[in-house]
Amino acid sequence: MTAPKVIHPVTLRCAFCGTNNRVDVERAVQRPNCGKCSKPMLLDRPVHVAQEDFDTTVLGASVPVLVDFYADWCGPCKMVAPLMDEIAQTQIGKILVAKVDTDRAPEVAARYDIRSIPTIIIFREGVEVDRSLGFEPERVRDFANKAVA
Repeated sequence: MTAPKVIHPVTLRCAFCGTNNRVDVERAVQRPNCGKCSKPMLLDRPVHVAQEDFDTTVLGASVPVLVDFYADWCGPCKMVAPLMDEIAQTQIGKILVAKVDTDRAPEVAARYDIRSIPTIIIFREGVEVDRSLGFEPERVRDFANKAVA
């Protein structure tokens, strides 16, 4: 008898049409499509999460979520971006990598006491597990690896 397939859903807003989709993160390599517009839900790169989506997408996820709190004008944030891309690609199907623009999501930034950017937080089952301030690539890789172990 085979064990039932475990589904690790996360709710994501389609980058193309804005429709919320429930996506199994473990199927990310298969590039699931949006249920409305049929465009791919690209999870091999960080997904942008808006203030109104944060609770549903990040806190409601059944997989660990690595969140980069950033701003477009921030120089160190631009240094962190390739690291977040790398983690999204190497950990596809195991972790969701998200980006939250603190200028567009001030309530979320205030709720998590984001006082400097970049700040990277790993969430598991809606709870903050660890955080990194500034550019700490080895620390971020380490807690991303621990989250999926």
